[in-house]
Amino acid sequence: MKLIIAIVQPSKLEDVKAALAEVEVVRLTILDVQGFGRQKGHTEQYRGTEITVNLLRKVQLQIAVNEEFVEPTINAIIAGGRTGDAGEIGDGKIFVLPMDDCIRIRTGERGSEAI
Repeated sequence: MKLIIAIVQPSKLEDVKAALAEVEVVRLTILDVQGFGRQKGHTEQYRGTEITVNLLRKVQLQIAVNEEFVEPTINAIIAGGRTGDAGEIGDGKIFVLPMDDCIRIRTGERGSEAI
């Protein structure tokens, strides 16, 4: 079992969800997050004053999957989250973490059956 954490642009969320649905990954958690990487933010004008916005809005997806769904899930996130053919700085990141256990609260099922 793996926990996949993906950080993508908010404008790409619907594309990522559609790509995940195509590979039969339909259970996920979505969080609004802020951060920056190579983009390092940007400057804006606010009431005539230039301000630096260094925390950019992103969307974080948390997806628990069994081993056979790891690569299809990663490929779907890449396909849905990439901007253009080559991608752009700020498209996001994917982290894959080992997951020791998963428990379904309602039934008490554990492990891959609980996912």
